[in-house]
Amino acid sequence: MSTGKIFKQNRGATSSPKSRILGLATLLGLVTLFVFAFFLTDPDVRLHPITGDEIGQFDAVRLLYLHVPMAIIGPYIAPLVGAVASVGYLIKRTQWWDVTAHAAIEVGTIFCGLVLLTGSIWGRPVWNTWWEWGDVRLMTTLILFLMLLGYLALRRVVPDGQKQARRSAIVAIVAAINLPIINRSVEWWESRTLHQKSTLSELKIEDLTFFTLMMGIVVFLMLFTWLVLHRFRLGWLEKESLEQDALTAIAERRSEATTNEEETL
Repeated sequence: MSTGKIFKQNRGATSSPKSRILGLATLLGLVTLFVFAFFLTDPDVRLHPITGDEIGQFDAVRLLYLHVPMAIIGPYIAPLVGAVASVGYLIKRTQWWDVTAHAAIEVGTIFCGLVLLTGSIWGRPVWNTWWEWGDVRLMTTLILFLMLLGYLALRRVVPDGQKQARRSAIVAIVAAINLPIINRSVEWWESRTLHQKSTLSELKIEDLTFFTLMMGIVVFLMLFTWLVLHRFRLGWLEKESLEQDALTAIAERRSEATTNEEETL
């Protein structure tokens, strides 16, 4: 069944029985994640091998159960989905690809902004600074965030639908070039970042900590999917409304022209 037929059957709605189930599951997952992250897991406390003093991230580590999943979605998955959909639009020139790209990038922009915010809050007690301008991962992520904002701004200032979709698609593809740079920045510029290398790839986390982090990734992926579905449906309805308004305006002008001709005769 085509997207148009689905909306004709459920006109004006951005939800469906399946998306409502996904929404309820996501809400339950978020509540469970918060319980695990802030109450059931232990703080990061270790003993210094030489002095014996307590070191670590302490309770600040709990924020990483939110920060890391959002960091996977905001600077990586969302822009990648937007770029792939943008390539699809440039090839197919269909509305579905454009609305998909817009939905993914709009939601991804929110996630990317939250990544910078939660990272700053986490960095204050751990790194003793809210922000480090010389950190390459921070700066490349900030550049991506600004490019995503530019994408959304471009969609506002270009009124023509086809030009808007085409130019926005190009911006989305250019923004995606930054993704591997963000990912590899810690390895490429080790001396210019406060970020450590991936602890997941080296399996330095385990037990309940590992379980909670994996649960966070799954839950935030569910949240991202749910938000994109609703934003896609809203975007589709907006385009349908604009098309309907255009058809109505054309019909009214034709009616006026016909009336004027009859009065002239």
